[in-house]
Amino acid sequence: MDAAATATAGAEIYRLPEECVAYAISLTTPGDACHSSAVSPAFRAAADSDAVWARFLPPDHAAVLARADEPAALGMSKKELFSRLCDNPVLLDDATMVRARNL
Repeated sequence: MDAAATATAGAEIYRLPEECVAYAISLTTPGDACHSSAVSPAFRAAADSDAVWARFLPPDHAAVLARADEPAALGMSKKELFSRLCDNPVLLDDATMVRARNL
């Protein structure tokens, strides 16, 4: 493939719907998602979407955060929540933990 054909084929990715780009980015890592936002404004919008960052959070994150000693997710995007939890873990259940007994 010559350089002109390669450039034309590379430009085709910008024709994809944002949801498709976001899905592809969500299959990577949080670091890759951050790096992909530097590619273009279209990639930035997809990489910053809640659809991407929801995949990096545990599926039950809402239930877990409901048990948090301090509210953690009030009005935050999923990306902001992920970043906050990486920097500031939350305590659950009044900072108590019960060890399961071996039966």
